Amino acid sequence: MSIYNINDYGAHPNRAEPSTEAIASAIHAASEAGGGTVYVPSGHYQTGAIFMKSNIELKLSPGAVLSFSSDPNDYPVVDSRWEGVKQNVHASCIFGINLENVSVTGAGRLDGRGAPWWDKHRNSPDSLLYPRPKLISFDNCRRVTLRDLTLVNSPSWTVNPICCHDVTIDNLSIYNPADSPNTDGIDPESCVNVRISNCNIDVGDDCIAIKAGTEDTKERVACENITITNCTMIHGHGGVVLGSEMSGDIRNIVISNCVFKQTDRGIRLKSRRGRGGVVEDIRVSNIVMEDVICPFILNLYYFCGPRGKDKYVWDKNPYPVTEEIPCFRRIHFANITARNVHAAAGFLYGLAEQYISEITFSDIDISMAENAIPGRPAMMSGIQDMNNRGFYLGNVRDIRFRQVTIENHEGPAFYIENGETVDITGCQSRNTRKVEELVQQVTVIPSQEDLSEQTD
Repeated sequence: MSIYNINDYGAHPNRAEPSTEAIASAIHAASEAGGGTVYVPSGHYQTGAIFMKSNIELKLSPGAVLSFSSDPNDYPVVDSRWEGVKQNVHASCIFGINLENVSVTGAGRLDGRGAPWWDKHRNSPDSLLYPRPKLISFDNCRRVTLRDLTLVNSPSWTVNPICCHDVTIDNLSIYNPADSPNTDGIDPESCVNVRISNCNIDVGDDCIAIKAGTEDTKERVACENITITNCTMIHGHGGVVLGSEMSGDIRNIVISNCVFKQTDRGIRLKSRRGRGGVVEDIRVSNIVMEDVICPFILNLYYFCGPRGKDKYVWDKNPYPVTEEIPCFRRIHFANITARNVHAAAGFLYGLAEQYISEITFSDIDISMAENAIPGRPAMMSGIQDMNNRGFYLGNVRDIRFRQVTIENHEGPAFYIENGETVDITGCQSRNTRKVEELVQQVTVIPSQEDLSEQTD
């Protein structure tokens, strides 16, 4: 396949003038020839948005840096999704729509130079006429490959394939500051057949988030057949998160052989009334977590985002089961170790009318922190900061615990509020701070609760 060196089309490394047109010219020439590799030699190149085409590989050599402009005028407005809803947004730093066989590879670096965008988001959000660019986003594409890159300082989400088929994401290193807003690592959204492997992710929001649109998304498209393996995840609000945008359904997800460190939460599923959709057939195994608030969260009363404070969302009384009611079911956790856990060993809370069901925990070893920092395991009304708690279960059905050990906890190892068929076999409670029964089960009469203004 032919190689198209961007320097041959007018790019100048290590200079202030942008190379946007030169990169576009090289991509166009390769496309006109039926495809090829657009090559970025070592050096530092300034650029605006890069629009990919079919049958093109954008390859960065070791030492090559594409440094993206912070000027909104360098990112044309396109029709894409933002937080699950189709709307006008700034094009991503690297963007493509309706493409086939498109790749971004190599041992170089993409620098989104996100600080000015983060500052606008924090201090003058009205100055942003359209949502911030993502670092890499492809819409409705087939056979997408991202490999071997280092991605830093994304203006918002870092990697966001939307409605794509057959996506390979391998050996990426993603670094965004811990306090940078909405800088998720990898967010497959309404995609089919996605393989994420061998990535190191250290970001300011969710490390990996699987999404499928909100109730305001006209076309409900599932996110399904996703594998995540051999990844390390540091900081961020969650290691792997499903939702809260899941109106198109999320299913057939396998997460294995990963390490989470200081990710706030470990595996987190979140949704609420109004979203609809089903999350089902999820397998999580061979995970090690350290210094997290809570390793396992399944929350159907998540209240952050638009309309999240409406009574319909937070009310603990049962409502009719309609297509607006989300469902979590058939989710399985096995062979997981979590050390220095602060708030709770796990938090599962279903809706009063739609219990979380068919959940298993097998061979799980959890050790609570000696000097735990109180925190809230899930964003829902009525839940306060806690520390060193066991599993907190509410509105659940057909839950099985096998060979689960919880160490250094306070209160019961399993607190069950409105639970049906909760089977606990071969489980141990070690070094409890307060001697109580292993299991405490209660039935709670629904009542109106105050709303917290905390967001996450």
